[in-house]
Amino acid sequence: MSEIRQDRATKRWVVFATERAKRPNDAVKRGETAPEPEYSEQCPFCPGNEAKTPPEVIALRPAGGAPNSPGWQVRAFANRFAALRPEGEVHVQNPEWFTSITGVGVHDVIVEHPHHNESPATMTAEEMLLVLEVITQRFAQLRGDHRLAYLALFRNQGVAAGSSLHHPHTQLIGTPIVPAHTRQELATAREFYDDSVCCVYCSTMEHELADGRRVVLDNDHYCAFMPYASRWPFETWIVPKHHEPAVVFDDRFDITSFAQTLQSVLRMLYLAAGDPDYNLVLHQAPQRDSCEDYYHWHMEVVPRLSTPAGFEFGTGIWINTVMPEEAAPYLRSFAGQ
Repeated sequence: MSEIRQDRATKRWVVFATERAKRPNDAVKRGETAPEPEYSEQCPFCPGNEAKTPPEVIALRPAGGAPNSPGWQVRAFANRFAALRPEGEVHVQNPEWFTSITGVGVHDVIVEHPHHNESPATMTAEEMLLVLEVITQRFAQLRGDHRLAYLALFRNQGVAAGSSLHHPHTQLIGTPIVPAHTRQELATAREFYDDSVCCVYCSTMEHELADGRRVVLDNDHYCAFMPYASRWPFETWIVPKHHEPAVVFDDRFDITSFAQTLQSVLRMLYLAAGDPDYNLVLHQAPQRDSCEDYYHWHMEVVPRLSTPAGFEFGTGIWINTVMPEEAAPYLRSFAGQ
């Protein structure tokens, strides 16, 4: 018989279709793809092709060198096909009914590695740390921009996840509005705090650690687990153990530990699920909302091992065929490889 579960942090419902349940290894990506080269002349993100991108805003170059030239380890610049543009001020038009806002914002690309055929799963934790350092620097720059209400960070790995270029990269978008689903998360977290006087994410993490069956990785600073009501096979959340509403790496959060945690989780997923397409999404508080008591930043890894269809879009209820209690130990079996 099927089981319907609700996630406490989002109030989202998920149907676990046990009558057609799959074992974790049945959900893996099938089929071989041709290996990518280390360098692609056509790729605008490869070293030597810097003129094919907008000017960089941040770059790490261990040996120095001129901006917008080869020799970089990580490089960030404006997306050539940006969803939002940095010029101008935010203006609201016709707010009484058909509301629109000028498309002001920031849309950056962060190229994670010089090699075209790398990915976070094959990079080292040290290389992942360099990427996080660039992201942290860029966040610090953008938090002073009064026009931006929310900073979104995401990674699309593979065609099924929405990626159009293979070269390893992450995207950062600063928007003049707070997304509706973020507002819903905030409202749910606030309601839980009002009732319990504690953070729903801290409480969820404590329950997951006590239960243990869905925990993927646990260290001094972070816990990675598959949510009780996972929408997708192998969906994994990474949650910091110290409560904070938005990403601020310091001694409490240890950016090195986060690099190791993130790389380990993505490496396990790469091995366990056959290098699947996935979305990596940061959830954090808006720029100027006072929600430090009840909201808790976290990162979600969402493998694209199934396809949402009419039921999901029509009801907002997800169907998952793999129980997280079975998927988590299977993923853990690839730790350290």
